[in-house]
Amino acid sequence: MDVSPDFDVQLGRDGIALTVRDRELLAAIDEAGSLNAAADSLGRSYAHAQRRVVELEDAFGSLVDRSRGGGGGGGSELTDRARELLATFDRVRAEFAGVAEADETVLTGRVVERDGELATVETEAGRIRAVTPPDCTAVVVTIRADAVTLNRPADAPEPGGTSARNRFEGEVVGVDRGETLARVSVAVDPDLPLAALVTVESVERLGLAAGTPVVATFKATATRAVARAES
Repeated sequence: MDVSPDFDVQLGRDGIALTVRDRELLAAIDEAGSLNAAADSLGRSYAHAQRRVVELEDAFGSLVDRSRGGGGGGGSELTDRARELLATFDRVRAEFAGVAEADETVLTGRVVERDGELATVETEAGRIRAVTPPDCTAVVVTIRADAVTLNRPADAPEPGGTSARNRFEGEVVGVDRGETLARVSVAVDPDLPLAALVTVESVERLGLAAGTPVVATFKATATRAVARAES
């Protein structure tokens, strides 16, 4: 799902993610009628493109019908499954474009520790690691909803496992479903909802609803702080 330089749109299954590059490859196969010609038009090696198609098919099912060509990269065409997958990818991409820029959690805080470009910021929600400009103490921290990952407590990363990932326990207080994406509000503090943007499939898989306990994590490197005026 990539609609901006900061976000890579992906559809995942069985540990394999269909990315923007994969979408480009499948679309090129559809246009060129050949895996070999598709790889060439994208400036990629045929061997690499073939391996990637096999990896995607292991996860998503048959995507390319090679019955019209030979082993040297002859004629190929997309299966109905591939076309459905690309249509889903494009719907997610379009839906994300309509909500991502406005969906974020903003917190005020103060820098209490620094480690190069990363700083620990004391906020009303607790301590957050974020990319922070130098020579400032009072900051505003922005957490993009698409950067937040939700897990059930039993499946969440252990606290302290890595200082590069922020971790908060909370409870779902709202789920706003779209066609393919959902905005989930998580109360990490009684008066502080954290927004997370996830797929509807994830909502159903995790059983997310009001009252569901979850652990929200987000990378420090995907969290930004900017200086603010001292109050």
